Amino acid sequence: MSNAPDPSAEHESVSAESNVAAASEVIEGGMKPSAQDESQTIARLAGMQPMDYDRARRDEAKALGIQTKTLDDMVKVARSEDAATRLPFAEHEPADDPVDPALLFDEITKVIRTYIVLDPEQADAATVWVAHTYLADASDVSPIAIINAPERACAKTLFQSLLGMMAYRPLPASNASLSALFRAIEHWQPTILIDEADTFFRDNEELHGMVNAGYKRGGFVLRSEATGESFEPRMFSVYGPKSIAGIALEKHLPDSTMSRGIVFGMRRKLPHEKVERMRNADKAIFSRLGSQLARFAVDYSHQARMARPHLPAELSDRAQDNWEPMLAIASCAGRAWVERITAAALKMSTDGEPVASNANELLSDIRDVLAEWTPKTIKTADLIGKLCADEDMGWATYNRGRPLTARQLAKQLDIYGIKPKTVRQPGKKTPKGYELAQFEDAFERYLKPEAVQESSEAFSDVAATAQHPADPGGLDAVLAFVSNRPRCVVADTPQVPPAAPEAADF
Repeated sequence: MSNAPDPSAEHESVSAESNVAAASEVIEGGMKPSAQDESQTIARLAGMQPMDYDRARRDEAKALGIQTKTLDDMVKVARSEDAATRLPFAEHEPADDPVDPALLFDEITKVIRTYIVLDPEQADAATVWVAHTYLADASDVSPIAIINAPERACAKTLFQSLLGMMAYRPLPASNASLSALFRAIEHWQPTILIDEADTFFRDNEELHGMVNAGYKRGGFVLRSEATGESFEPRMFSVYGPKSIAGIALEKHLPDSTMSRGIVFGMRRKLPHEKVERMRNADKAIFSRLGSQLARFAVDYSHQARMARPHLPAELSDRAQDNWEPMLAIASCAGRAWVERITAAALKMSTDGEPVASNANELLSDIRDVLAEWTPKTIKTADLIGKLCADEDMGWATYNRGRPLTARQLAKQLDIYGIKPKTVRQPGKKTPKGYELAQFEDAFERYLKPEAVQESSEAFSDVAATAQHPADPGGLDAVLAFVSNRPRCVVADTPQVPPAAPEAADF
């Protein structure tokens, strides 16, 4: 084994001795580095890779005339400050020139449909929702963009990513902890993008509460924060725009969350449906549109805040809350865009209605079979008989192929506070049954008026044949139909009686 000296070790020794000598000369000669030189040195060291910094730290500390630990602490602080100034999202600066809102919205809609298979009404709604991310402070509610797909390969993630490329401060948050998420919302007021919600959202009740609380201005979550040796309560603001994407979200999101959103129903592309691939897209287009949206927000925030748009009476109270800020923004772009978003609201709110529960279907069917029943009471056996007589209702096979039982009927109706009682019949008979008056309150509270149900079906027929402005002549047919329809206000009530209030549902 050779005992020859290592040339590299000799070189390092000479270098170290030179640095020590140089540092000694600086200190002894009173040539202390200037504050500017020290700051530049610290900044340079903070930008080094960890291995490079480790090799240089001793020599640099000696050159500065400080201990190595002191240098390490200064570099650590500099790195922390640098990390704090880096934002986890792209931020669009307002464009220099004013924008024409109608032309801007038209272009965004066209861009969306260039890459995503969507109905025209959905693309219009997506356009205005993206504009809303810049104007959330101009409204009292921020509807959630719920991107729902029945299966995989329906472009839900791609659609959410596309919206994020134009949205205000888009922050993907699928892998963020809850505490980091609500702190980020308060600190940055970003647009939260949650993907793959079907894999984790259902069992995360705290996340439910945060998302629901952030629907209305002033929504907050309450947490305890360490203050010295004790803990103090602190409120974190969580209001702001959010998008949730996933598969079959109606099974994974609570009704309280679904009702707070505008649902975009995705579908798998057919061979004849042609769209361009996002990977070939010119990213500068999205940057420009984002800057123009930022300028739109600067110029039109007051107008959007003061707008009081007409809300279609066909929408439920919650749906009106969801669409009011959208229509307010559309009003900034003129009458044509108000009409387009009105058509989108009517179509998408109807498409997004939840499937009625068994109890609600039963209540609706009872209203149908009692429509021509004139006595004030009905026996349980007679009510079940009338329900089972109509094969389309399905009650003849409800009980595993057998008819609905009296016990099952009573259990379903008990949800609505309707209980069987003794009802007097001719001949002094007193079987169990129901008074018709018992159903009136439940019919009014939990079922849509029959006139609205009939008009909704008629609207669907017209909407199926009407065209969108992208196909000239169609929207007028829809709007003419809507304007001539009888209007009635439908109470915003759940399809089943409300459960106990959720603790975090602010």
